Amino acid sequence: MTEFQDPFLKSGEPVKFDKKYIDSTIRPGDIGIADQWAVKPVSDPFVGNLETPVNSGYFTKAFINNLPFYRSGISPNFRGLEVGAAFGYLLYGPFAMTGPLRNTDFALTAGLLSTIGAVHILTALFVLYTAPGKDPNVQPSDCTVENPPTDLFTRTGWTDFTSGFWLGGCGGAVFAWLLCGTLHLDTIMPIVKGVWAAG
Repeated sequence: MTEFQDPFLKSGEPVKFDKKYIDSTIRPGDIGIADQWAVKPVSDPFVGNLETPVNSGYFTKAFINNLPFYRSGISPNFRGLEVGAAFGYLLYGPFAMTGPLRNTDFALTAGLLSTIGAVHILTALFVLYTAPGKDPNVQPSDCTVENPPTDLFTRTGWTDFTSGFWLGGCGGAVFAWLLCGTLHLDTIMPIVKGVWAAG
């Protein structure tokens, strides 16, 4: 037994920690001791978020900071609208081309309905992210994203993002459905369906 351990073992009182080790922004009744002592990303140097030529290069920083999630000067609702439109538009193709009704006349409509269903599931997950009553986790600044959007990481901002995502996702799916349903693409669809059905 070392000299450091001996006083703690002999005394019957609980060990008191120094105030500098306790996060004073969190009320003790809100969370348990495990959350209070949890390792926080980026601020801890042992996490491994290091500045490398890949994550701190000009191209990477310009690309990441121009994504709708990190772009400055837009509202959370518009962020969600852009992200949702991309998801809805890109999810439509796999559902329409590889779905169980791909060789029928209802392939395009089944793809649309499947995509809208997937957007609804993703929207429900966004809603559940803040359902327990806590605000979303605020992303700290790092070497790639120096100014993360602070208005997005509030309950109101996340709710606006979620509603924009739902509207954009459904709109992107309908837009892709309209594009695939036009006459000039109708001749290409059997070729694409034949490629996927060959396997």
